[in-house]
Amino acid sequence: MGKHELIGKKAPELSLPNHGGDMFAFTPGGRPVVIFFYPASGSYGCTKEACSFRDALSGEEVFKSTQVEIIGISPDPVEKQKSFVDKHGLTYPILSDAKGEARKAYSVGKALLGLAQSSRVTFVIDSEGIVKYESLHLRFYPSSADTLLPTRDVYDSTLHFSAHKKFVEDWLKTIQPKEPSATTSAPEPAPAPAEQSSN
Repeated sequence: MGKHELIGKKAPELSLPNHGGDMFAFTPGGRPVVIFFYPASGSYGCTKEACSFRDALSGEEVFKSTQVEIIGISPDPVEKQKSFVDKHGLTYPILSDAKGEARKAYSVGKALLGLAQSSRVTFVIDSEGIVKYESLHLRFYPSSADTLLPTRDVYDSTLHFSAHKKFVEDWLKTIQPKEPSATTSAPEPAPAPAEQSSN
């Protein structure tokens, strides 16, 4: 299975209603962003996935230090999204893609191995607005060998809901700011002033 068509390209802009009914505009660039598409708010798997990102944002240092933005998108209407957010205390935007505009822009929902339609896909977008990885395909495609992420089986990303948060976590570790070294060298002593000769 080949890589997703958006890998290495600028992420599409989005404008969708959020769970409060206000229009949410996503313009790529400026900070790392994770967009996860999921089938249905309130279902078992989607709830587990959404809550795993909620908990990561509040409790995991790599999510805090990289200042990653999380965005969830499903076909559900605004009213259902609001109920979903309120019930589970979600702290990031949940968008309503009732017309399928975002799924079309990100090519989500294509047949997976000829068995089913897959609408659970996570995209990671860097601070330049470039789509770096997505969770649907057999392999993740890094920009260079030194940032290679672990290969995962295709079923991890579609059937194992917790795999999406781990997938994002692995990528964030490659861009996490390095902590300053605990040891610092002492500054060089200033040279002594030259003696002035007296006449």
